[in-house]
Amino acid sequence: MARTRMTFLKPFTTRLFNPISRHVAGRLPLFGILSYVGRKSARLYHTPLNVFKRGDGYVFALTYGSEVDWVKNVLAAGEADLRTRGRDVHLVEPELFVDPTRRLMPLPVRLVLRLNNVNEFLRMRQSPPER
Repeated sequence: MARTRMTFLKPFTTRLFNPISRHVAGRLPLFGILSYVGRKSARLYHTPLNVFKRGDGYVFALTYGSEVDWVKNVLAAGEADLRTRGRDVHLVEPELFVDPTRRLMPLPVRLVLRLNNVNEFLRMRQSPPER
C-alpha cells in the first residue's frame, strides 16, 4: 500500500510521544492502549493509538500504513486487548480494509486522514465476556 504523508513522524511518535501518552491514552475518548504479543519476540507490547468504537467492534486508522509491526503482530495473533475510556476490552478477528471515503471516521478525523493520504484501517470485533 502507498505510504502515508505521516510516515516521517513515526520515529518521533515511537520514541517521544508514545512513552508519554501511555500514561493517559487508556482513559481518554478516541484514544486507547492496544496490548498485543510480538510475533517474533513473544514480548508484550502496549501501543497508544486513536481508536473509534463502531457497532460491536473498534476501528483503528492506520496512519503509518498496514506494514507497521503492531499491525503485523495483531494480525498474526488474531487478538489484542484494548484499554479505552478506562475500560478493558478483548478484541478478536482483526480485519484489514481500505476505504478511500473514510466513512467510519468522524468528520474532523476524516478530513485529517484525507490530507495525509490515510485510507487503510484495521477493524476488530469485541469478544463477548466469558461466563
